[in-house]
Amino acid sequence: MTDTNKKADVLLGMQWGDEGKGKIVDVLTPKYDIIARFQGGPNAGHTLEFDGKKIILHTIPSGIFHEKTVNLIGNGVVIDPVTFQAEIQSLDIDKQVLFENLLISNKSHLILPTHRLLDAVYEKIKGDKKIGSTLKGIGPTYTDKYARVGLRTGNIKSSNFNKKYKELKEFHLNQISNFGNLKDFKISEMSLEEYEEKWFNSIKMLSQMQLVDAEVFINLAIKKGLNVLAEGAQGSLLDIDFGSYPYVTSSNTIASGACTGLGFAPSKIGDVYGIFKAYCTRVGEGPFPTELFDDKGEKLKVEGNEFGSTTGRPRRCGWIDLPALKYATMINGVTKLIMTKVDVLNSFDEIKVCTKYKYKDETITDMPFDLGDKNLKPVYETVKGWQSSLDNIENFSDAPEELKNYVSFIEEYIQIPVKYISTGPDRKQLIIK
Repeated sequence: MTDTNKKADVLLGMQWGDEGKGKIVDVLTPKYDIIARFQGGPNAGHTLEFDGKKIILHTIPSGIFHEKTVNLIGNGVVIDPVTFQAEIQSLDIDKQVLFENLLISNKSHLILPTHRLLDAVYEKIKGDKKIGSTLKGIGPTYTDKYARVGLRTGNIKSSNFNKKYKELKEFHLNQISNFGNLKDFKISEMSLEEYEEKWFNSIKMLSQMQLVDAEVFINLAIKKGLNVLAEGAQGSLLDIDFGSYPYVTSSNTIASGACTGLGFAPSKIGDVYGIFKAYCTRVGEGPFPTELFDDKGEKLKVEGNEFGSTTGRPRRCGWIDLPALKYATMINGVTKLIMTKVDVLNSFDEIKVCTKYKYKDETITDMPFDLGDKNLKPVYETVKGWQSSLDNIENFSDAPEELKNYVSFIEEYIQIPVKYISTGPDRKQLIIK
């Protein structure tokens, strides 16, 4: 008997990434049979904390620590075999269980060593207009995907894999030669030859994984009535089409990206969980209307330990931006909101909330085409802080009134309920509303 009404839920970030998606996926995983990553690559850093341990996942879905859950890496993901192997080796999980529970789409694309070199070249030639790439080779890999010259994971097992690799490598080296000497660029302080040797060793490991036609697998699972959660990476405001272009990532980070990144129809999307921080952060370059450059911004960075989990770069910090959040919920069709890192605001006596923008002598509540326009200024309202610890609070009814008011303010503006409130990095630190 099949459940024809079954749908896959989607979970994604509403800001510029780093919203705490890894923890929330880990918390929700017991409700699901399958956790599926649908886009991005090792530029993602999903942090999980439990039992006194801290784990950062880059490519592997965040449900991997639950033995009864299947984890799927979809066709929309790009994979660096070296990073992927290091990630697997670092996990304190029985490797037999891990290999049984982790599936990879044949149609996911491979990040080649020369993709990483190209990434560095592209950033260098942009100069002051660089976008703040993580230099993981993500952009060049997606470029090759859409140019229809990329190598896919399923190609590993073909007899002409090495030939295809050499052809694409030479194509990249010709591009690099137009911008400088190859010796001027390294990968993780290694020469191309050194990194290439590691890459091919990692390919051997990758070829032993379960490579599947993920679109067939996921649709059959939905048809069987299994519970599926599609896990996004980065954030909605970094979407290649709807983010703060050109300071964006190279994939579709919004809910519709789950359809193209896993291979199921839009009619199969169920709940859409939208995760956002109680304030805003951003790593790298790009517009950030509510960014703070004062002691409050520094306090947010310190209290929130705002350093990139993938790059270690300090995150830029600012007040919450509700027009941007409402825009993100609109384009994603969000049904439930999850607010994270409210504990970072515990000691603030006042909290500012951007509710509109001042733009060229007009007051607007929609995000303009050019979010980086210097004429755009945030307009704030101020709410009272709760100035107390949130430790040991599990039910929203026990939360400070000021926090309740802050949540209500956001809900009334966005017109979507906040269902969970994260009060710390551990999976147990969660208020259920």
